Amino acid sequence: CGYNMTIGIIGLSQTVMGILGNFCLLYHYLLHGHTKGRLRATDLILKHLTISNSLIILSEGVPQTVVAFGLKHFFNYFGCKLLMYVQRVGRSVSICMTCLLSVFQTIMISPMNSCWKDLKLKAPKYIGFSVSLCWILYMVVNVIVPMYELYMFGKGSVENIVKKRYFEYCSANEQKKINGLIYVALIVFPEVSFTMIIIWTSGSMVFILYRHKQHVQHIHKNNTSHRSSPESRATLSILILVSSFLSFQTLSSTFHLCIALTDHPNWWLVNATHLISVCFPTVSPFLLMSSDSTLSRLCFAWIRNTKFPNLITKI
Repeated sequence: CGYNMTIGIIGLSQTVMGILGNFCLLYHYLLHGHTKGRLRATDLILKHLTISNSLIILSEGVPQTVVAFGLKHFFNYFGCKLLMYVQRVGRSVSICMTCLLSVFQTIMISPMNSCWKDLKLKAPKYIGFSVSLCWILYMVVNVIVPMYELYMFGKGSVENIVKKRYFEYCSANEQKKINGLIYVALIVFPEVSFTMIIIWTSGSMVFILYRHKQHVQHIHKNNTSHRSSPESRATLSILILVSSFLSFQTLSSTFHLCIALTDHPNWWLVNATHLISVCFPTVSPFLLMSSDSTLSRLCFAWIRNTKFPNLITKI
């Protein structure tokens, strides 16, 4: 009982902070897009990353928090299927957007004599298309996987079903059926590929920033008061965001693998896995705010007005 209460309090704190942070960022991007007419390419990617992170928190963080406080089986069959669909789409799009952000920033900061030079002018034009393609692709893929599993299960072809996982917030008869080959081909392989691309582009960004710093120090060797460029600061901010994603993604994947290889995982492992899965969606908006003082002031003002509107009005 005390253990469940502790997990519930941690999950509730994580969920509330994540919802406030992501909704605040989403409000900023919507307001900025309305007043400015058009978002920058990086802001467009970050807006959709924020939306996908919000889906993860709402579809995974909220149900697990409710379960920790003792309420179970509050979703029927169709509700549980819908919830798992939203979880998968949110997770897949989050990885896709992080990869797109990392690749785009690497292209934009690369020197004109690099192999990326031809893409520097073209890349911003294709960001909107890439974002839309990512959403459409994963919305379709995450429909195909359960439909195929349901078809195979109906035929009685259960030899490919490699794992069943029970969710406490689903009805007693609901289980998650995973077809090994299809799941690996449509879900695991793209995620691993995106992760490898993120690692490669992150390394490229670090190398480019290091070369740029050496160049600037050589030019300003007699001037100790020079400051880093806005482009370098933006790249560093994205590097911090991407590095935190890779850290939490590796940790989450490790825990998920432990669960997959265990026939009867203990509840500590299950709860820790769910908490870690929501860590990146929770901390990512605050990492972005910490690198932009204007954004952080706007967001904290929005949160204050949201929580205490009457008090602010009186003041």
